[in-house]
Amino acid sequence: MLVKKITFKVNGKEVTIEVDIRESLLDVLRNKFHLTGVKKGCSVGECGACTVLIDNMAFDTCIYLAVWADGKEIRTIEGEAKDGKLSKVQQAFLDETAVQCGFCTPGFVMSTTEMLESGKNFSREQIKKELSGHMCRCTGYHNIMLAAEKALGREDKQAVQID
Repeated sequence: MLVKKITFKVNGKEVTIEVDIRESLLDVLRNKFHLTGVKKGCSVGECGACTVLIDNMAFDTCIYLAVWADGKEIRTIEGEAKDGKLSKVQQAFLDETAVQCGFCTPGFVMSTTEMLESGKNFSREQIKKELSGHMCRCTGYHNIMLAAEKALGREDKQAVQID
């Protein structure tokens, strides 16, 4: 086993850890830092359950090697609430009942957070495209779209068509 010492920030806290160079960031976050909001779903970058923000960009951690995180800033769902107050995106998901079983929710929240923090205005079609890398097995897409639109300031509440 080849190991490498890496240093990165996770939810604002700098950490240094030795990792197997073949280890995914998903496994490091879950197994070594106990950040279980980062879900292990498909393990091939298809479902979005393991999405976190790395330097403010959404990535599937199941296909992102931990060694690539060296020097980066990582945000997981556990770091989004501040002082016991949900983030704007988390609150929108709660308000729109976009949680279903909750397995996919952290990934959707993190991708929506990336969109919100980009400062761009997203059309409904663009939101759908940005969230298309996520899978909800409970078919909660309607409410997820409503939550994303609410968080992004698109509260026109027209009927949402998910393809």
